[in-house]
Amino acid sequence: MAKRKEETPPAGAPAWMATFSDLMNLLLCFFVMLFAMSSIEEAKLQEFVAAMNNTFSVFDGGASAIGDGILISNGVSQLNELDQYINSTGKVADSDTDGENMEEFEKHPEVLEQKLEEQRLQKNEERAEAIEEMLRENEIADEVEISFTAQYVKLTMNGGLLFDSGSAQLKEEAKQIVDKVGVILERYSEGTIEIEGHTDNVPINSAQFPSNEELSSARALSVFYYLLEGTSLNPVGIKHAGMGERVPIADNGTPEGRSRNRRVEILIYNPSAQ
Repeated sequence: MAKRKEETPPAGAPAWMATFSDLMNLLLCFFVMLFAMSSIEEAKLQEFVAAMNNTFSVFDGGASAIGDGILISNGVSQLNELDQYINSTGKVADSDTDGENMEEFEKHPEVLEQKLEEQRLQKNEERAEAIEEMLRENEIADEVEISFTAQYVKLTMNGGLLFDSGSAQLKEEAKQIVDKVGVILERYSEGTIEIEGHTDNVPINSAQFPSNEELSSARALSVFYYLLEGTSLNPVGIKHAGMGERVPIADNGTPEGRSRNRRVEILIYNPSAQ
């Protein structure tokens, strides 16, 4: 009986590998399609980056993950700048967030709070300088005083410039000033904006305003309504309050002091301070 000849396996890879490769290609295409269809909420990402930057001084080198960062958004060619990116982000620990400082922060949290306060103060100083420049460009720097703390930048307008004595209705000539202030507020509306009305200590008892509390509240509300009508500010982010005579900034014993105390203040809060 003739011996059966053994069949030799075909040359090349096994047949199952071709099917497996097709499956992997399909899965890859599927996940690429999902990634391409996904979207990033830029606003939330920017808030996260800003919070991390304010707290730990990271992400400085990348600027932002969306836009013109060193490592992201401008192409793979920027990978050549990887060393620069690492030096300006992660290696910031060599300066103000190294291991020793972090241990110090853990032992003394007030040190960390003081450092954050200094950072917020510096940012508000920069913001105040930018707003002051805008006031000069709009030719209202003489009508609006500017000051700042670590929590907010404050714009102060004299009450006599805005209202007649005992009235809460904006003067016509004052509306142009408030309009220009509104443009500035639109630019810095990411944080809370608070409008405060203040009076001197001279009592008022009219049919419309029984006390300085009501007068100061009505003046703050008047500015609030006018800004809402003339700007795109979100009313959810704006507060208004009447402070009456309770927070003087000058001596009520002199006419000049009482004039300074009659005022409207607009506080632009730093988002990180809130």
